Amino acid sequence: MDLKAKIDSKQAVLGIVGLGYVGLPLLIEFARKGFSIIGLDIDQSKIEKLSAGKSYIKHIPAKDITEINALGKVKYTSDFARSPEADVILIALPTPLDEHREPDLSYIEVTSHELKKYLRAGQMFILESSTWPGTTDEVMRPILEESGKKCGVDFWVAFSPEREDPNNQNFTIRTIPKIVGADDPYARECAIKLYGYITTPVPVSSTRAAESAKLLENIFRSVNIALVNEMKQILDRMGIDVWEVIKAASTKPFGFMPFYPGPGLGGHCIPIDPFYLTWKAREFDMPTRFIELAGEINTNMPYYVFERTLEAINEQGKSLKNAKVLILGAAYKKDIDDMRETPAFKVIEILHERGCEVDYHDPYVPKLPATRKYQYEMSSVPLTAENVKKYDVVIVITDHTDVDYELVRKHASLIIDTRNVYKLYGKLGDGNIVKA
Repeated sequence: MDLKAKIDSKQAVLGIVGLGYVGLPLLIEFARKGFSIIGLDIDQSKIEKLSAGKSYIKHIPAKDITEINALGKVKYTSDFARSPEADVILIALPTPLDEHREPDLSYIEVTSHELKKYLRAGQMFILESSTWPGTTDEVMRPILEESGKKCGVDFWVAFSPEREDPNNQNFTIRTIPKIVGADDPYARECAIKLYGYITTPVPVSSTRAAESAKLLENIFRSVNIALVNEMKQILDRMGIDVWEVIKAASTKPFGFMPFYPGPGLGGHCIPIDPFYLTWKAREFDMPTRFIELAGEINTNMPYYVFERTLEAINEQGKSLKNAKVLILGAAYKKDIDDMRETPAFKVIEILHERGCEVDYHDPYVPKLPATRKYQYEMSSVPLTAENVKKYDVVIVITDHTDVDYELVRKHASLIIDTRNVYKLYGKLGDGNIVKA
């Protein structure tokens, strides 16, 4: 039976490499559709938790794991020697930037080298990681062909970028259309058929077109967020509330889409993906002025938050040096535990460099995880009236729902609000509240 027939009949076994914020939701949805699945991850602790029916991602409840485990068709492993059991392997791995803000494809490269060791005829490999146009064809395919087998003859590749928005209840894998690109018509047909079981596929002509579409989505957001971040700084200087302005502009039923300012970009996509195109464009002697300017503005936002904090605390006749600061919210966006590229890390770094004592509170992040750049040994402090009174300033970084903002307002000496959680208290702040 060929691959397309196996997918048609749901006899195809799926392998999903990388069981994080992208891979695990994919695994759950395909398992619910009746596919047999091998979940692969080098983190053995994840394998053990999933095998025991536990979740390590806040917005994915353990009941979802126990539900699919009960079907008896899902196996979890850290052993790539089991990859030949899979007919289609979906690869959902990080694609970070290195210290020079250049693409780091090491996760994809190392995994491709592992998969090539066990590659068998008839398999298909679909990359889901956001990356520069050409990665699937120029990086992954050649490594897999080192197995001695030829792409398009012995195996196939495709690219289908993730469109995961963690904890978004309005848009899920089932309701978000999925771009599918392949350079081979048969591979494209197989990928379209596969993703059609869980969502609406959007076919494009090539892996490069699919890779480019994902970058365009995130560059669009990055540029518009930068625009509204710049507007915030301008309007703050003029004494105008940017949040009020955005709300008013949003009443226009055409030609306007609201974007909102913040303390800096977070998540694995928007702070990173635009620079993948910037890097690739150099090969073609093309400048990327919009992308780089947007990156400059967004990257500067934690410094703007610091400057507003410095101004506000000086107005109280205090010094920021040795000041006690409470960061409210550490995750990169509200109501999740995802710390990838969170602006909270940069704000903490700046405050530490200026001699501040910094603590944080986040109901979903009990301890700050170590990252490539930051190794903070910090744990979330309880949010009590007694604790809040100890701090010279509280900076709202993430607007989690499960936070008693009224308690903070009543007991904090000074609040720097970067998320407009105190929108009811004056245009640019009221009393102990300063918008930033």
